Amino acid sequence: MISALLGGLCNIALLIPDITIFNVLTARFGTGFFLAGIYPVGMKIASDYYKDGLGKALGYLVGALVLGTALPHLLKELSWNSDYKAVIQSTSILATIGGLLIFLFVPNGPYRKPVSKLQLGVITELFGVVSFRKAAFGYFGHMWELYAFWGFVPVVLKTYVEQQRVGIPISFWSFIIIAIGFFSCILGGHISLKTGSRKVARYSLIISGFFCLTSPLLFELPTEMFLTFLCIWGMVVISDSPQFSTLVAAAAPAELRGTGLTIVNCIGFAITILSIQLLSYLTTKIHPSYLFLFLAIGPIVGLYSSRTK
Repeated sequence: MISALLGGLCNIALLIPDITIFNVLTARFGTGFFLAGIYPVGMKIASDYYKDGLGKALGYLVGALVLGTALPHLLKELSWNSDYKAVIQSTSILATIGGLLIFLFVPNGPYRKPVSKLQLGVITELFGVVSFRKAAFGYFGHMWELYAFWGFVPVVLKTYVEQQRVGIPISFWSFIIIAIGFFSCILGGHISLKTGSRKVARYSLIISGFFCLTSPLLFELPTEMFLTFLCIWGMVVISDSPQFSTLVAAAAPAELRGTGLTIVNCIGFAITILSIQLLSYLTTKIHPSYLFLFLAIGPIVGLYSSRTK
């Protein structure tokens, strides 16, 4: 709750009149900092409620994250004049509501095992567990692709519009392509109950990696096929996330589950900085249709790292 309230406060700080660039960057840093106190902790809360079937539970939780990620694009599309202030105000209010909801209506789970003191040495201990390490590196490969894909969906759509000279509402379709991952997270969660989380995660990585490698060809497709393939990609790019998190949680000792999830998430999100910055740099060097080729690095590394042998 505290992280949600402070994150929303940092977000709304962007609307301070005559704000300096230093304060803009400080506000964005603060928002990102406090997000780290929401997402991994949310997964820890979910894991405290489920001794079995955690993959399904995290499928719903990550699905909610997907909708939250996509929502600003929809808000921009629905805004009367595409005013960025309306997006910032709305997301800040929703963050506040979300924090209050979790505090008022979600108590600690029955399988919660509190830790009495901070244990900085657990990072070495956790990564010494082979199953934890494999799941973590699979997740890292997934994260290399995920947020760079989400961040550059509008760029890809804009490039297609200019290249094919067609009319596509970019904000609306950015919302659809990202938000559709909500359904694949839930579907993958249900499938994981029968096949296991590992299969769902690896098949998702395989398909999304295939899309990365063939992405330049998408720009030659008719509009309907182009949007359809992007929507399918939007589904598989995220469906492995809750399952890798499930594998991480299952591999960690119960009392270190929250710590393990937080560590893996923090490293994963740090990796997204590298892939996003790489694509930002490459936009000045190559045609945008080739950008997503470089995201294939993530699925390839993730598949290799999470192999059984």
